[in-house]
Amino acid sequence: MPTLDFKNIAEFHEYFDLPEPENPLFSVVHTRLKKGEEKSCDTYAFNEPVELNCQFYGISFKNIISGELTYGRTKYDCSNGMLLFTAPNQKLSFKDIVFSSESYHIAFHKDYIRNLEIYQKIKKYNFFNYNVNEALHLSPKEEQTVKDIFKNMKIEYENNQDEFSKEIIISHLETLLKYADRFYKRQFLDRTDDNKVLFTKFNDILNTYFEQNLSAEDGIPTVEWMASQLNISHRYMSDTIKAETGKTAVDQINLFVIDEAKNMLLNPTNSISETAYKLGFEYPQYFSRLFKKKTGMSPKAYIEAHLN
Repeated sequence: MPTLDFKNIAEFHEYFDLPEPENPLFSVVHTRLKKGEEKSCDTYAFNEPVELNCQFYGISFKNIISGELTYGRTKYDCSNGMLLFTAPNQKLSFKDIVFSSESYHIAFHKDYIRNLEIYQKIKKYNFFNYNVNEALHLSPKEEQTVKDIFKNMKIEYENNQDEFSKEIIISHLETLLKYADRFYKRQFLDRTDDNKVLFTKFNDILNTYFEQNLSAEDGIPTVEWMASQLNISHRYMSDTIKAETGKTAVDQINLFVIDEAKNMLLNPTNSISETAYKLGFEYPQYFSRLFKKKTGMSPKAYIEAHLN
């Protein structure tokens, strides 16, 4: 699959036949199609799958009605009102995408926000690190909120630049990210059935892992490894499990390990140290510390309590 690498925003604008950016490190683009019109990526000669790799942040709002959009390893669930976030050097591929109505796109380089508070904040927004099936799907009211922020940002972007311009644009950008964070949390809560399915698969993987005694050889499974088995990003997995159970993925793994430990400790052929090693702990004291933290008693006290 061919890859289009855009090192800066100007290259991106030039390739897609967009107006030259007002600022080399920041741009806002708004396209509005007449009623009944549809715009296809065939306009840009993308008749075959193509991969985009941009060295800047991107936030896009599009109403997609057909085509294939892939972010990471699997296809997106494309539907109307989709808000998509990409970080520098994250690959996005698509083929024959057709979108209708309004479309917005924000592009900004790291240097535009460097030395500002938002530079650190943006790292904490999980939606810039998602890999698969994690586009934000908006309700009609949420769409309007997002459009209003885009419009206000575009007005300031196209004004004559002065000492207040960047500060106002950054303020709009921070507002957009805060709303996106709120909407994502709503989306996780709305997808209760999907959350339950994912959590069931999560537990199935843990069951298989410990049934095959892989922990003794490979250690306790990490969040990253669990996510790879589910073919999703670890951030998406963690957010989904937290929404479903109220506990983090790490907590769920530890609770599973402790349940396994309880059964093993009551087997007279297993010592505390042997139990720790079989569960994947490098040092028995680490196991004892975790066991006491989760159960309120040491492994030895747990054994004695059940023997009595």
